[in-house]
Amino acid sequence: MLPEALTALAAAGGAAVVQAAGSDAWEGLRSRLARWFGRGDESRERGELERLDRSAAALAATDAGTAEQVRTRQEAVWQTRIEAVLEDMGDDEQRARAATELEQLLKEAASASSGGVGLVSGNTFHGHTAFQAGNHNRQDVRFGPQA
Repeated sequence: MLPEALTALAAAGGAAVVQAAGSDAWEGLRSRLARWFGRGDESRERGELERLDRSAAALAATDAGTAEQVRTRQEAVWQTRIEAVLEDMGDDEQRARAATELEQLLKEAASASSGGVGLVSGNTFHGHTAFQAGNHNRQDVRFGPQA
């Protein structure tokens, strides 16, 4: 049985997979997570890429009535897979190193998925300005007066 902190980390990993699927952050998370699972074994890494792709396809194929159920299921699947990898590690030092790698991977994925959306800083506009900021499939367009 894993310590509570590692179980929480595994849960965060499951949530990250579901949140990233279908977003701009997906490819980065997908490849890095597969490498984490593979631990240097290319065959295992390819298998994880296929599993991640199946999860992304399942999430993309949902309709409004089943979306939450599929999201919850996929989070649980990936949490369980991460927990299994951590549990199977031979010693505490190896497990701690893998947990640190996973934590860093998830932090970077979270910052990539937010992408600074909604944060606008240090811009200077002269004359008529059209400014556009988007958040994945939503974009807000505002036209302001000449400065």
